[in-house]
Amino acid sequence: MDIIPIGAIAALIGLATGIVLGLAARMGDFCTLGAIENAVYGEDQRRLRMWGIVLGTAIFSTHLLAADGRIDLGATVYHAIEWNPLASIVGGAVFGYGMALAGNCGFGALARFGGGDLRSLVVVMVVAVFGFITLNGPLAQLRVLLFPQVTAEQPQGYADFVSAQLGLPPLLFATLVSAALAIWALSHPPLRETPRQIAWGVAAGLAVSFALWGTSALHDATFGAIPVEGHTFTATLGRSLIWLMTSSSGGLSFSVGSVAGVLAGAFLGSTLKGMFRWEACEDPRELGRQMGGAALMGIGGAVAMGCSVGQGVTGFATLAYSAPVTLGAIYLGAVFGLRRLIQGFEPD
Repeated sequence: MDIIPIGAIAALIGLATGIVLGLAARMGDFCTLGAIENAVYGEDQRRLRMWGIVLGTAIFSTHLLAADGRIDLGATVYHAIEWNPLASIVGGAVFGYGMALAGNCGFGALARFGGGDLRSLVVVMVVAVFGFITLNGPLAQLRVLLFPQVTAEQPQGYADFVSAQLGLPPLLFATLVSAALAIWALSHPPLRETPRQIAWGVAAGLAVSFALWGTSALHDATFGAIPVEGHTFTATLGRSLIWLMTSSSGGLSFSVGSVAGVLAGAFLGSTLKGMFRWEACEDPRELGRQMGGAALMGIGGAVAMGCSVGQGVTGFATLAYSAPVTLGAIYLGAVFGLRRLIQGFEPD
């Protein structure tokens, strides 16, 4: 750590685990909106059930490492800030609706950009800008007024709650939840017949927990200078954009590595599958819709303190109160947005 700047080590952790997520997106078809679209309109639940593999793996591995003292769950933003249910519901629904309009979440847009889709670069940039407008810019005071963030005085997770009420060890509760999710996923025969998706689901889940493990180690080694964080793609996009514009190598962070890793993994996966190709938007109306959706995602993700990956996977891995509520709101917002889009193309 004396030779390599501590921020660069955090970036390397983000890079390595981000590459796995990028590969999972392109090689394993891991995508939030794609899973919803296929399940609701395509009568294909494989990508949705894959989420059971991802979450089951992430929850079990995260709590296994936490039980061994390797991950400090209490230092994550999901547990350090008192849960605001309204922020989860409103922010999640706005994010989900924006995701439907944009055609992807922030993570999905990064992965598609890594495959050569220049339209997704616009989505990434707009999410980054509007996320920071809501976090630290003109909308910040309104966000704090409507959705105040208060430091938590007690754990903000289901495992700790069950432990306090029933005396059940957090790891045992997490194991039961993980097993239930895995059973739900594997009870779907078409997914069992697609081992590729199962394998990449396990890889994505491990990437999330390993990111928390790595940043927890740096958090301890630096006496709190490096935060405990995992993959999320709202504020992370903004931090990476700011670093690209203003910072030297000393400004490297987990966020920068995470974004670079997903791009690299998506590029590698697209190349290996022979799917890399440059694409651009030819319809101004489509571009406007995507930009509007991206703006909503930036705002919603900032309010909910995470996106479909930040709350939906990383937050869920910690079994935070906010995670399932936010993910459910994202799902409902996305379904509503998709229906509005379909109705918009129907003839009068």
